[in-house]
Amino acid sequence: MTDPDLVLTGGRIRTLDPGRPSASAIAIAGGAIVAVGPDDEVRRLAGPRTERIDLGGATAVPGLIDSHSHALPSPLAGGGIDLRRARTVDEVRALVAQERERRGPDAWIFGLALDYNVFDGVDVDGALFEEAAGGGPALLRFVDCHTAIATPAALRLAGVDGPRRFDEHAEIVCVEGRPTGELREAAAIDVVQQAAPPATPEEERATAVENLRRFAAAGVTATHVMDGTLETLDLLQALEADAGLPVRLIASYWIKPDTPREAWARFAAQRDAGGRRWRAGIAKFFIDGVIDTGTGWLVEPDAEGDGLAPFWPDPARYREAVAFFAGHGFQCVTHACGDRAVREALDAYRDAPSAAGIRHRIEHIEVLQDADLPRFAAEGVIASMQAQHMMDLAPDRGDNWSRRVGPERCERAFPIRSLMESGATVILGSDWPVADLDPREGLAAARLRRAPGDTGRAPYDDQAIDGLAALEGYTTRPAAAAGHGDRQGRIAPGYWADVTVLAEDPVTCDADDLPGVPVLLTVVDGEVVHRGGV
Repeated sequence: MTDPDLVLTGGRIRTLDPGRPSASAIAIAGGAIVAVGPDDEVRRLAGPRTERIDLGGATAVPGLIDSHSHALPSPLAGGGIDLRRARTVDEVRALVAQERERRGPDAWIFGLALDYNVFDGVDVDGALFEEAAGGGPALLRFVDCHTAIATPAALRLAGVDGPRRFDEHAEIVCVEGRPTGELREAAAIDVVQQAAPPATPEEERATAVENLRRFAAAGVTATHVMDGTLETLDLLQALEADAGLPVRLIASYWIKPDTPREAWARFAAQRDAGGRRWRAGIAKFFIDGVIDTGTGWLVEPDAEGDGLAPFWPDPARYREAVAFFAGHGFQCVTHACGDRAVREALDAYRDAPSAAGIRHRIEHIEVLQDADLPRFAAEGVIASMQAQHMMDLAPDRGDNWSRRVGPERCERAFPIRSLMESGATVILGSDWPVADLDPREGLAAARLRRAPGDTGRAPYDDQAIDGLAALEGYTTRPAAAAGHGDRQGRIAPGYWADVTVLAEDPVTCDADDLPGVPVLLTVVDGEVVHRGGV
């Protein structure tokens, strides 16, 4: 064997390999793990060209995988002021005013992660932020990115002066014919977004690099990107050609209700597109919206009488699209928050052609009927969950989401543990920028069912999982879900050399402290892509 490129010694290595659960050293060559064992045994493999790193007792785990993100430039990940911690309209106004002062009088202002609870008792209206925006255009997206609020200037520049009809379940909210600035779902938001100056290719590339470096710095070695087009392939090829990718990526094609069949064929022709650290092969669908605005598709209406409409006005066309892409060897991935949406996705997968080794996925699963829970394991469907989405839910069920679904459905909220106990494959992710991309927070939230550090707050329910199950949700399970279970998600000879090193063991350390545990080293494909202290 030639000299390893990298040898890590002096660690507490949690391999997740049943044949060797723990070790202290790893040798890496050519982007693969070539040896795992005790220090003296692995150290002997090092040669004059080998980089040696002493982990000093830190914990190494298989590279963390974020199973659901929007990491590449898009309206979701393209930047903007972070409104996540604003709790009142006045606090949002202050942030918008600061951004206007920074950017000047004519620039568009964008915001992300606006909390629905900010508007408790207040009508959602873009005029609330007109003065703070200096009378200029601003577009603020809510935390789930399914709703936005536009100032009057933004509406004028987009030519929005009344309601419009869309091919998907979307709405420009109007009161007595006047647009309020509230925009529900992507088609309505895009009308205003497209009035803003588009990013240049150079800006998109720079944003992508910045985003992916942030993932690497948080210990993420791979992520499954949940929106994309054929142009996404060009971006990924350019990024890999320029300087390599600091994080592995699986890119999806977003199939919308108005995507014509001829476009389906163009996507199908690019199913196997890929490079060393990225690939395509996922078809992404939305079958509903979100609970908070009444666009989540429910078996029974929510507390405000909403929730009975699907995202695809003709669900039969959704089933047709799923059958097409499944028949062409794609993994199908469906956004489904409401219980009716989950059932429809399960039914579509059940009736679609199946390809060997490919298991389809459902994302979010915020509410689930008891009768549908065992279907995930029985029908081989992967449950992709985001524990961080629960962090703002109130134990007294007083938040907007909980009020919408009502007390009975709250008892079936985000059923991560129940799905795991049923035998289903459950994978975890952030949905960044909907939630923070940091997997340490995601690992903690899955164990706590509340925000880590908020020790005075009771968990929302009893669906918490333990530290090992959470770690598997970020490693072995998403690797298997992607069809990479024989080469990703474990620290073992022959596996990809993706390793995350933390100052403490994420399985045994206190979950409330986990987000503050330093990420000391991130290794992707044998390359050190982040150094944080070793």
